[in-house]
Amino acid sequence: MHRSLIRRRARLTLLAGGSAIILAACGDQPLDFDLRGLGGGFSTAEAATGPLAKRPKPDDRGIISYPSYQVAVARRGDTLDDVAARVGADASTLASYNGIEVDVALRKGEIIALPNRVAEPSPATGAAGTGPIKPLDITSIAEGAIARAPETPAVETAALPPSKPAAKPKAEPVQTGKEPIRHQVERGETAYTIARLYAVPVKDLAEWNGLGADFALREGQFLLIPVPQQAPPKRKPQPTTAKKTAAAAPKAAATTTLPGAGSPTPTPPSAAKPLPQDSTAKPLTQKEKAAPAKPVADVGKPTKTAKAGKLLTPVKGSIIRGYSKGRNEGINIKAAAGAAVKAADKGTVAAITKNAEGVPIVVVRHADNLLTVYANVTDVSVKKGDKVARGQSIAKLRSGDDAYVHFEVRKGFDSVDPEPFING
Repeated sequence: MHRSLIRRRARLTLLAGGSAIILAACGDQPLDFDLRGLGGGFSTAEAATGPLAKRPKPDDRGIISYPSYQVAVARRGDTLDDVAARVGADASTLASYNGIEVDVALRKGEIIALPNRVAEPSPATGAAGTGPIKPLDITSIAEGAIARAPETPAVETAALPPSKPAAKPKAEPVQTGKEPIRHQVERGETAYTIARLYAVPVKDLAEWNGLGADFALREGQFLLIPVPQQAPPKRKPQPTTAKKTAAAAPKAAATTTLPGAGSPTPTPPSAAKPLPQDSTAKPLTQKEKAAPAKPVADVGKPTKTAKAGKLLTPVKGSIIRGYSKGRNEGINIKAAAGAAVKAADKGTVAAITKNAEGVPIVVVRHADNLLTVYANVTDVSVKKGDKVARGQSIAKLRSGDDAYVHFEVRKGFDSVDPEPFING
């Protein structure tokens, strides 16, 4: 009886110790209800480290359109009948495609996948642009610039102006952005497992898809996976208060240091006023002053001058990202904020456009069908059609972490590594 009691107490002690270890492991990270985070494996606590973009705003019908698919965003109190009537689709087809009954009340912001494309968004339907949301392609901008820019003739002639200038057709606005992955929920999946699968926070996944507070999903439901921001937001420089504090603070009185803390080092005399002249040094005589200086060691003369590159480097700085065909079609050069971005060679400004965040992109055309692209710049000082000289300032670098230029060199429509051109 006594031995049985001892064994029972030992088992209880081991169980209590194991529970304490589990609770201690949970204290370092948020509790994951599927318990896979306890072993140091997957965890939704640090799913995404970069900032994610907000879901694009739908048009008045609730349509968000991408090149590969379209979705509808439900309003509060909607059913599939309401959504179908608003976007011009068949309610029963929508119900079958999304795995939901026609008369079920939908949550505000819930995503309904469309099996067939409907009329594209446009300013007439309350959208910011016409057509689907497309990614910004610098290659297409460069190709369009080549097609629109006239060839440089040997002899330039001036044509008489037309009697009545023709009105230029107004270009329709186009929405740009990254197309998100569309995931269809399978049996057994949860919002947490899907968030871990795509390395996004479950909160962002819920906001993008209008999920409820319990993050409940249904089999066959379509989810849009949040995409990262195309460019980090601008950071406003914080005012430096160190100098103000130092100037405003009164002169500290001399204090007595405690034993063992060490004594402050006194200011050397040379820091407060110049050192006195050395009176022991003898002045040079007239003969010593007139004597020619001894020649330094003969290091020879340069036998070959350094060869300049075919193109100038747009800014003097360090390359923070190299050229990689298909991944990075140019190089990123970081320098001081506000530094001048210079034309790599003489040529003609073929195009000036902007990316999705409104950041300018300058395209310059040179001889031999060569094209240079300067992206992620600001304060553009040239306009389309201007002649630029080699080394002429055409823009400036942005501030903060965005103080770099994305520089591309293209032969025709194909990108090439810029480094051989700038290194000679």
